[in-house]
Amino acid sequence: MQGSKLYVGNLRYSTTVEELTELFANYGQVKHVNIIEGRGFGFVEMSQVEEAEKAMQALNGSDFNGRTMRIDEARPPRAGQRPRRNEGRN
Repeated sequence: MQGSKLYVGNLRYSTTVEELTELFANYGQVKHVNIIEGRGFGFVEMSQVEEAEKAMQALNGSDFNGRTMRIDEARPPRAGQRPRRNEGRN
């Protein structure tokens, strides 16, 4: 693993930043949590790569709020990809 940012998938749409922060804090210092609203996934950035690895190993495939989480190392955004939030709006 090269980075400390994790993709967290298969979340309930009602999952909050606070809930994910509390869960991942058991494995180290959480720097940032970003949940993609209405999409069922988000990203958690840990302060160190080792902490991210530990969290991924412990939590991938585990139950969280009745859903089986999928956790993987976050991929960098594709070149030229714009945020979707404002596409098509003036």
